[in-house]
Amino acid sequence: MQKPLQFTIVMVFLLGVFLTSGNFQTAHAQELIQNKVETVKAQVLEILSQEVRNIPGTETSHDFQKIKAKILEGDQKGQEITVDNDYLSLKVDEIFYLRHETDGLDGREMYAVSEPYRLPALYGFISLFVFCVIVFGGWQGLRGLIALAASFVFIFYLLFPGIMHGYSPILVSIGVSSLIIVLGSYVTHGFNRTTTSAVIGMVTTILFTGALAYYAVDVTRLSGFSSEESVYLNFGTNGTIDFVGLLLGGILIGLLGVLYDAAISQAIAIEELHKIGPHLSRAFIFKRALRIGREHIGALVNTLAIAYVGASLPLLLLFYATTDSSFSLNLNRELFATEVIRTMIGSIGLVLAVPITSLISVLMLVKHHVVSDKRLVSKEQEAIEHVSHTH
Repeated sequence: MQKPLQFTIVMVFLLGVFLTSGNFQTAHAQELIQNKVETVKAQVLEILSQEVRNIPGTETSHDFQKIKAKILEGDQKGQEITVDNDYLSLKVDEIFYLRHETDGLDGREMYAVSEPYRLPALYGFISLFVFCVIVFGGWQGLRGLIALAASFVFIFYLLFPGIMHGYSPILVSIGVSSLIIVLGSYVTHGFNRTTTSAVIGMVTTILFTGALAYYAVDVTRLSGFSSEESVYLNFGTNGTIDFVGLLLGGILIGLLGVLYDAAISQAIAIEELHKIGPHLSRAFIFKRALRIGREHIGALVNTLAIAYVGASLPLLLLFYATTDSSFSLNLNRELFATEVIRTMIGSIGLVLAVPITSLISVLMLVKHHVVSDKRLVSKEQEAIEHVSHTH
């Protein structure tokens, strides 16, 4: 009895190993066989049905369509298919992007609406923007467009590859920001002392702001993983990117627009003040330029903060609608804290740009003059002071 029993146990064990091995190999083979996915353009031929349904498990309703569409490109060009659409309501003859997925094992084909075809509208608005800039901005506007195009070249061919190759995002961002500042300023405003003073002021401000941003991110212990995109990018790059540095770089890049505006305005204001009052001292022109800068700061800080609010409006509404947590708890969350730091550092950088650029511009643009009639200068200064007090 023992030998047959032992033989049976051994055979059962070997059979189990064989079946387990076969299942493992089959599962492993399934993992290696990937589905074929392509996205092609298609056109709506007919709306077969349309109704409002609730999302399963919720009471949130959404539109649901069954449409007949014609594929416009790819291997199945000209083929008519039926697809369920629960993404957005489409119209007859509307062109959209269709996701076509083919199962790698049984060849089963699945279709889904991916995106509406927005490119014609996007190209139209880009053309309108270029037209308005050239017509109303003239040669200066055209040079600004050239500088804008060069900035995107720097971002796509220097910033992105540098970060993806493992270089420090903060160092790469500072370097690319400086290049954008230098090229954009000289292409738009020409090679002169006024532009140079503004460039030096902006680069100096970027360095100060970068150091402050580094400290702010460190003391608030931000990880850089405040969005789903960061998580996906981390897995996609096998954890080779420094996401804290990426967050810092994003803060600096986002600051460039308003920083450029403030620095150039201050440098030009000082140049004009010196032209109309060449006998005025550096200290007096610096003082008057700061007053101009304060008005600019008041407008731009408000603009910057509101712009961040607009960009984060869904996030803010989500926190507003959340009643099971306090305001302080929501404010402490990294998703919200990141936007607060981004706004505060950007605003501080903008504020610092005014005195830094003003000081550098005064030293570079305002020349010393020997004034023969000090009483005339005193009266002019009193008149300017009187005007400023009345405002």
